[in-house]
This record gives sequence, structure tokens and C-alpha cells, in this order.
Amino acid sequence: MISALKFRPASPLPPLTPLPSAVRAPATPPGLVDLSSEMEELWRSLGPAAPERGRVIQFVGASSGEGTSTIAREFAFCAAKRARRPVWLIDLDVFGLTQQRAFAKTAQRYGGLGKPAAATPDGSVFFAVQPLAAGEAAGRQSRFLSARPAADGKLWVTRFHPEKLEPGQSVTISRLPEYWNALRAHAEFVVIDAPAADRSTAAMTLAPMADSNVLVVAAEVGDARGPAALKDAIETAGGRMAGLVFNRAQVTPPAFLQSLF
Repeated sequence: MISALKFRPASPLPPLTPLPSAVRAPATPPGLVDLSSEMEELWRSLGPAAPERGRVIQFVGASSGEGTSTIAREFAFCAAKRARRPVWLIDLDVFGLTQQRAFAKTAQRYGGLGKPAAATPDGSVFFAVQPLAAGEAAGRQSRFLSARPAADGKLWVTRFHPEKLEPGQSVTISRLPEYWNALRAHAEFVVIDAPAADRSTAAMTLAPMADSNVLVVAAEVGDARGPAALKDAIETAGGRMAGLVFNRAQVTPPAFLQSLF
């Protein structure tokens, strides 16, 4: 359960400012904590997208269980309520199907999911399935990806379809920018929920294509080496670090986290 958040922007932006504690709203389904105020603060800290060009923001944690998917989902939901154009939430966990399952379980909060639709405006995708099936052209790989609307159609949530893979086929994250550039033309925010760095290198692959990368660190973390190594890896890959979200925080973040930015 998330009780509070703190966001520390990357230098040379202002130093860490504690965000308000989460308050359970009457409309929040049982078992959930309303993060609206925290997400509004995070949204203001990250800044708006340009009028004619959507902004791609990647959220990633060094280790599994840091709460990255929850933060990405709540941020996308917050942005969708304020954006003039649609917001897209891209689930990079191609076998976990994390985001659509979470939306389906909490329909009262997010308004439920609509019917599946194409998740690409021009046929491009952010992955490559190899080897190609017999007689299949590379341009048909968009069939592995779909999206469903939520939040009254203001938010679109993707899922990869692993059930369409044939025996022997594998999936890799593409280094090509076409998919992200295509979405920028149609969306105000593109929020990437990346798998933790301890089980996937997807975040490092996409880091240079995102406008901002946000590191999520759980309050329980007691070792700076994982978050510090991930920050260095993202910057080495050419990614821009926007800052750090200190998750489940009820106390001042430890000194080693404050020193990361």
C-alpha cells in the first residue's frame, strides 16, 4: 500500500520537496489509496507537454516490487484528467499484462476498459518478434499489440498478446524511434511502465527515446547500489533523468537516495 510519495527532481532543478500524504477519498474502492494529490504534484514537477508534440515519460525501478506500475498507472490517470489530447499508458511487461489487469480489477476508479483497438497509428511497434512466421511480413507485427480505452476514452492502455506467438518466437524491445514519434503526434503524454532493471534491460533500451526518465525507489530499499547503477545506466544510454520518486515514504528519504540527484 502506498501511503505517501516524495519526488526529487534531477539536478539542476530544485531540491527534494515532500509531497502531501495520501488521503483516502470516499469514492476510492476498498483496499486502494487515493494518490490524486501526489500525482498532481508529480505532474506539475515534470511539467506540461508541448502543444503540438506529446511527451514520453518512462517510469522504472531498479528492483521488482518498488511500485513502479502503480506510480505509472496513477500518473497516467492524473494526466488524462488534465490533458487536452489522449494519454497512452504503454505496458512493457509483454508477458505480465500488468496494467490492463489492474484496470479491470479497479473499474470503479478508472471507469472500466472499453473494446480493444489498434495500438499504433501507423503500423509501427516498439518491439520485434523473431523469427517471422512463415509468409508473414515484418509490418504485420502490430497484430501483437492492442489498446483499450479507460477514463471516458481519455486514457488508452496497451497490452501485448503473447498468446499469438508461435513456438520458437521471441520478443525484443526495439531501438527504433518510429513508434514513439508516431504516438507523440496523437497523444499529449505517453507513459511507459518499464519492467524493473533486475529482470529486464528494456528501460535502458528506451531511455534515449523518452523525453524524461523517472526512477522509482521503494522506502524499504536499504542499498544505494541498485538505484545508483540504474541511474548511471540510463544516463550512459543517453537518457535524460527527470528525477526520483521515493515511494511509500512516511519519513525523510535516506541520505544515500538524496545524494543520487
